[in-house]
Amino acid sequence: MQKNYTECPTLGDLLVKASERFGDNDMLIFPDRRVTYAQMYNMACRRASALVAVGLGPNSHVGILMANCIEYVEYLMAVQLIGGMAVPINARYKASELAYVLENADIDLVVTHDQISEYANFGKLIEEALEESRGPRLQHLVMIGAPTEGFTDDATFLALGESVDIRQIDEYRVGVSLRQPAIMMYTSGTTANPKGCPLNHEVLVRNGFNMNRSRYFLDTKDRFWAPLPLFHMAAILPMLCCMDAGAALLSMVHVEPGLSLRMMEQEKVTVAFPSFPTIMQDLLNHPNFKKTDLSNLRRINNVAPPDLLRHFQEALPQAVQTGAYGLTEAGGVIAFNHPDESLERRLHTCGKPMPGLQAKIVDPDTLLEKAAGERGEILLKGYSVFDGYYKAPEKNEEAFVDGWFRTGDLCSIDAEGGIGFHGRIKDMLKVGGENVAALEIESFLLTHPSVNMAQVIGVPDDRLSEVACAYIELHNGASMTSEDLIEFCKGKIASFKIPRHVRFVTEWPMSSTKIQKFVLLENFSETAGT
Repeated sequence: MQKNYTECPTLGDLLVKASERFGDNDMLIFPDRRVTYAQMYNMACRRASALVAVGLGPNSHVGILMANCIEYVEYLMAVQLIGGMAVPINARYKASELAYVLENADIDLVVTHDQISEYANFGKLIEEALEESRGPRLQHLVMIGAPTEGFTDDATFLALGESVDIRQIDEYRVGVSLRQPAIMMYTSGTTANPKGCPLNHEVLVRNGFNMNRSRYFLDTKDRFWAPLPLFHMAAILPMLCCMDAGAALLSMVHVEPGLSLRMMEQEKVTVAFPSFPTIMQDLLNHPNFKKTDLSNLRRINNVAPPDLLRHFQEALPQAVQTGAYGLTEAGGVIAFNHPDESLERRLHTCGKPMPGLQAKIVDPDTLLEKAAGERGEILLKGYSVFDGYYKAPEKNEEAFVDGWFRTGDLCSIDAEGGIGFHGRIKDMLKVGGENVAALEIESFLLTHPSVNMAQVIGVPDDRLSEVACAYIELHNGASMTSEDLIEFCKGKIASFKIPRHVRFVTEWPMSSTKIQKFVLLENFSETAGT
């Protein structure tokens, strides 16, 4: 029987209870390190004490800019123990983007590490950002490892906390309310600056509980592989799901398919959460995939078009392939497929809304409710909907109507309550008077065996007002011309859906884990006619 949700704890209380119930169980597993629930609690307390020692406490804002590591979670949880708000910062940000978040989020302290790789040099990045804006509250910079000038090294920082009475930490923790902001995620979108989404303790913990108790049904023996960055809800939610059950979360610094397969085999992974089709494809395309023992795998989650999901299911017949639909503003998850649903329903719907969440489909212009199966904008109401964007009253005025949150997503809800996702409403093209969802064209282009990733934008056209432009990333070793792709489309999709322009790319402009289509549009404008 599902537990009463009045038992929902804060994130800090969740960690305390998990350490008491599952102390010796592995909580986090990385390729070269692992930590138990008890060890995580002890380190989180030490880091919480250090935060208090420099004057932080309830309502303080702590930015975390690191690649995935155990220390990331220690600081994330430490902030919860003192009633502060953690701000996971996108590790892909450039200096100007970081400067914007440091100021917009009112960050008091930033913690980072000294790792330098082809992916990032966070110390240098922070220094460059501070040249643009320090933010009104930023006073402290902490670096794990050998610090650069201007940063306090982590050992020195921890030593500051030795004089703090642990009772002070407990006092802060028990004073936290469920509706108090715990984590602020920054979302990407069609605009240049991301929007801050404060998510309270109830949103996060209940979503983790819902995910476990109504969809995944974990126990202490489960091993949950979720390699996505910890600045993304697709990593944080699996962790909270695991904490509810005493299961272990497997992560890594960067997603590497060969290393991922070795971990999944060695740790006897039972649940995999690649989520994005490119990660899943990389696993399947790796030369070691067929040699890897994945017999313990019983569940796998991906978000992709039906044909790709069917392909993933066929590649891993021992695991139940499920999909999901979510967004940051609702704590990362709105709907998950139940494992008992039929394959066809798991391929073509994202499942029913999670317990405690209401959803309806309306005409985006009139806001009149649509009939079952009809497409329109999906509106949400319930505990998991955030209270509004940070310091953005004008955006909140647009985002909420009569207590319902306007997602901007084009969806449908069938007669059985299953949600279908059909793209972003703002990601709609109007080609000669015909409305076309970019997602529809993208899904078709992905059926070409040479196409690894496809993104479609609308670009101006003298005759049709707007036409489709496809940005294409090919599989390694594949070759194709624009003419080849256009010819592939002829006779298979309506002529007005066929891209009039094709651009081939090897890298994507990213914000959070989403591709910034406005940058693609800018690129098209700059290169048009060349």
